[in-house]
Amino acid sequence: MPNLLIKHAQMITMDPNNSILSGDILIENDTITEIAASINPKKADKVIDARRRTVIPGFIQTHIHLCQTLFRGQADDLELLDWLKKRIWPLEAAHDEESLYYSAMLGIGELIQSGTTCIVDMETVHHTDAAFQSLAKSGIRAVSGKVMMDKGAEVPKLLQEKTEDSIQQSVDLLERWHNYDDGRIEYAFCPRFVVSCTEELLVKVRDLSSSYNVKVHTHASENRAEIDLVEAERGMRNVVYLDHIGLANERLILAHCVWLNEEEKQIIKKRKVKVTHCPGSNLKLASGIADVPDLLDRDIFVSLGADGAPCNNQLDMFHEMRLAAILHKPAYGPTAMKAKKVLEMATIGGARAVGMEDQIGSIEVGKKADLVILNLNKFHAYPSSEVDPISRIVYSASKSDVETTIINGKIVMENRVMKTIDEDLVLKESNRSIQRLLKRLPSMSS
Repeated sequence: MPNLLIKHAQMITMDPNNSILSGDILIENDTITEIAASINPKKADKVIDARRRTVIPGFIQTHIHLCQTLFRGQADDLELLDWLKKRIWPLEAAHDEESLYYSAMLGIGELIQSGTTCIVDMETVHHTDAAFQSLAKSGIRAVSGKVMMDKGAEVPKLLQEKTEDSIQQSVDLLERWHNYDDGRIEYAFCPRFVVSCTEELLVKVRDLSSSYNVKVHTHASENRAEIDLVEAERGMRNVVYLDHIGLANERLILAHCVWLNEEEKQIIKKRKVKVTHCPGSNLKLASGIADVPDLLDRDIFVSLGADGAPCNNQLDMFHEMRLAAILHKPAYGPTAMKAKKVLEMATIGGARAVGMEDQIGSIEVGKKADLVILNLNKFHAYPSSEVDPISRIVYSASKSDVETTIINGKIVMENRVMKTIDEDLVLKESNRSIQRLLKRLPSMSS
C-alpha cells in the first residue's frame, strides 16, 4: 500500500483537546504516522493537495441495515410493526445471494460517498456471506452479523429459523469473517429484537458473545407497541429483560432506545451499554424522539446511525447530525446538543461504541487512517471566515461536499470517483435485483 501525504489541510481532529490544526498528515500503510505544519513530500508515494479543504475523521454509523438498501421507497408511511410485517420481512425473505450482495454494495457506496468509513451493520437471516463479500471488496470498516430470528408467527416462513441453526450459522460466519483484513471487519451477534427471539437464543448469544469477546447488536424500545409485546410475553420492559438474562453489558449496542423509563436508563448507565440514536428513522416511522440530552447528561455512550434505507430513506450522516442537533432544542433550549457534541457522537463517540476509540474516530498519530476530505468552497457553506468550523460541518455541510474518502489508509473514493466499487454496475444490478424480488413477494409473505 503506497504511503499517502495530505498537504495544506485544515484538520478537525476530534482529539482529546478538540484541536483544529492546519498542515500535513502522513499516512504509512494504514496508520497516521505524522501530523505537522509541513512534511517533506519525499516521504510519500502519493501526495494529495488539500489546500482550502477540511479533513475530518471518517464518520462511524452504529446502526445500519445494508440488506435493506434495495428496499428504499418500498415501505414508506408505515409505523414500525406494520413496516416490518407488511413490507420489510417479506422483502428480506425474497433476497437471494446476488440481490443481497448488490443491496450491500449500494448501501456501502452511498456511505462512502457521504463520508462514513465504519458501520455497525445488521444483515438478514440468509445469504449473509454475500454481504460480507461486499464489505470485503469495498474496503469499508464494519462490525456486522447475520440477523437472528427464531420466534414469531407473523414472520415469513423463509425467515423463520430453528434456534440451533441460527446459532450455528452465526458462529460459522464469525469464524470465517471475524478480524478479516487485520481487523477491518469484525463479527457481531445480531438478534433482531426481543419480540422475534426466544430466551434460549438470547441466552446462547450472551454466552457466545462472552466467549468470543464480540459485540451484540440489537434493537430495543423503538416503538411503544413493541414494548407492550415484550412486557406481555416476558413480564418486563426491554432493557430490564435484557439485564435480567445477562445481556446488558459493555459489549451490547442497542439501536433506538426511544422509550426508556428511569430504571432502564440506570441499567444502561450501570452496565455501560451503548445506545445508537437514529433520529431520521425514528421520525419517519413515527416512533418518537429519544431523550438523548438526558442520556448524555448521565454520561451514557450515545452515537449515531441512519438505520436502513427504507425507513430514512438515506444513509447520510450529515442528515443525521443536523437532525440530532436541532431535534431537541424546542424541549431543552437552543444550547442543547451543541455542534461539537454532535460531531463527537458521529466520530469518536461511534468509535467508543465499537470499542475502537484507540484506533479510529479522531485524527491522531498512531490511529488508523480513516479520513474524509471535504470541499466546503460552495455557496451553502460560505462565508468561511469568522465561522466555527465544527458548526459549519454540522449545520451547513452536506454529503455532496465529501471529495475524498480514505479507509484503513486506502483511498476508496477520490475526487468523487469510486475506487473499489463499480458504480454503474451496482446501480444497474440494484434495479434488476429489486424487480426480481418484488415479483416474488406474493409467495413470500406467508
